[in-house]
Amino acid sequence: QVQLVGSGGGLVQAGGSLRLSCAASGRTFSNYTMGWFRQAPGKEREFVAAISGSGGRTYFANSVKDRFTISRDNAQNTVALQMNSLKPEDTADYYCAAVNELKGVPVYAIQMAIEYDYWGQGTQVTVSS
Repeated sequence: QVQLVGSGGGLVQAGGSLRLSCAASGRTFSNYTMGWFRQAPGKEREFVAAISGSGGRTYFANSVKDRFTISRDNAQNTVALQMNSLKPEDTADYYCAAVNELKGVPVYAIQMAIEYDYWGQGTQVTVSS
């Protein structure tokens, strides 16, 4: 089992920045691809970003590319999502998630929520215009 605890959400004006963090415990953190997803009211959960276990590969949704970065610290068992140039449409609950790399999820499926086995609680991000 992997336990994930997300933090760092809040209220920010458009154009501002927020940094989300997710702390993991339970298993060897570096064995897991970590992802961030978000869900706005009335909408389906959507992929935001992911990072491989070693941190060597990152993936981003087109809507956040060039504005968000994802990083991880395997010594501290944490993954972070740095969100810059925030827009009102970024408003959502943000969730961190984990999937063991032994599962062999293909690259095209990294953005699919159904592939992730462990989820943190959501952290709310509100961007005002």
